[in-house]
Amino acid sequence: MIAAAGILMSAKAQQTTTGIHFIPRVGVNFTNATVTAYSSDYDYKIKTGFHIGADVEIPIADEFYLQPGLLFSTKGAKAKNTDNGDINLSYIEVPVSFMYKPVLGEGRLILGVGPYVGVGVGGKIKEDGEDDVDVEFKNEVNFEDVFSSEKAYLKRTDFGANFTVGYELAMGVVLQLNAQLGLSNNATKLNNAPSEFDDQKFKNTGFGLSVGYRF
Repeated sequence: MIAAAGILMSAKAQQTTTGIHFIPRVGVNFTNATVTAYSSDYDYKIKTGFHIGADVEIPIADEFYLQPGLLFSTKGAKAKNTDNGDINLSYIEVPVSFMYKPVLGEGRLILGVGPYVGVGVGGKIKEDGEDDVDVEFKNEVNFEDVFSSEKAYLKRTDFGANFTVGYELAMGVVLQLNAQLGLSNNATKLNNAPSEFDDQKFKNTGFGLSVGYRF
């Protein structure tokens, strides 16, 4: 009896660690932005947002996995003073992580690293006491158009590095922390701009906490 129970438990454990698995997850984001505009550095605070989506876990070796995902994620930054506007951005993101998941206790430790790519799908900048300004995603814009239109401009594509640490409970619940380091300069290029406007920069940074379930 004991031997049979042991075999069944071993078989179940084997089933949960092999094959392709689907992991829906949802969580909260804490993001900020590094911004240089019009020859000035802007100072922002962390802004709270959210993410929702799913990952697919593909085994590639014992305890090692390739994990692509698809997420809807809100990012941005919060103004420290009234001279800056709150930045609210929405992205469709595709992280692709290489995961190491050794057994730890009754569950598994999660360690991961890999790139992510985000596509901007919407955004607004909220000025204190003024109407929201829509974000338009463009790689280039004429310098004079920036001041003649009631819009803010950013590049649509964001990319960077994604780092993951977490724990998978024996029941399949997944708890994880994801940190993102934005590597792309998302500031739109200003054509025909004076030389002092050549150093425009906008980079997303932040981290998120999420809970998911491994099917």
